Amino acid sequence: MDLLNVENLSKIYGKGDTSVYALKEVSFSVPKGEFVAVVGESGSGKSTLLNMIGALDTPTSGKVYIDGKDIFSMKERNLTIFRRRNIGFIFQSFNLIPELTVEQNIIFPVLLDYQKPNRAYLEELLTVLNLKERRHHLPSQLSGGQQQRVAIGRALITRPALILADEPTGNLDARNTSEVISLLKEASRLYEQTIVMITHSRSISQSADRILRVSDGELTDFGRCRE
Repeated sequence: MDLLNVENLSKIYGKGDTSVYALKEVSFSVPKGEFVAVVGESGSGKSTLLNMIGALDTPTSGKVYIDGKDIFSMKERNLTIFRRRNIGFIFQSFNLIPELTVEQNIIFPVLLDYQKPNRAYLEELLTVLNLKERRHHLPSQLSGGQQQRVAIGRALITRPALILADEPTGNLDARNTSEVISLLKEASRLYEQTIVMITHSRSISQSADRILRVSDGELTDFGRCRE
């Protein structure tokens, strides 16, 4: 069953002779639990695509369905709630709250939704992410790799249907890059997370189940990396 369906998605900036296509009628689908890498040069449109899928920006035309729901047909308040509960974001710059500990940063999306965190699941995540010994540390007391693991935990804590990762290893060294990619693959396997990851690295993209390429706003599906 497809978790994500993108249909004829276009984004145009400007009008008339000055208009620029950031995306040109992009269509693809992602089955539940698949780990997809989106590659492309800077300015190719891949970040625009991720922002549209995550409802951080609106398309000029086209549809995005997550778990069968047309996200851009929702009213703004309903879309905000849907995004908070169904989409987890992992950014290159970590975006942790400096004043909060590791544990507090991870559970923050749950508290933002006026819910109580599942303590057993939190403990499981802290174990999987190798952060149990760091749970009371502040982001400033962590390495870059540890901070990104916290960001992954924060994305997973609400058990979202979809994880969107924008260059999640861009600020990391080779060892930490390998660890983060392994964790994303483990999340896809353990929790049946559907993951769409942007990367400019061909070697990192080979870790995914499938590779999509965006060039000049157009998408090419390179197919599965492995069976």
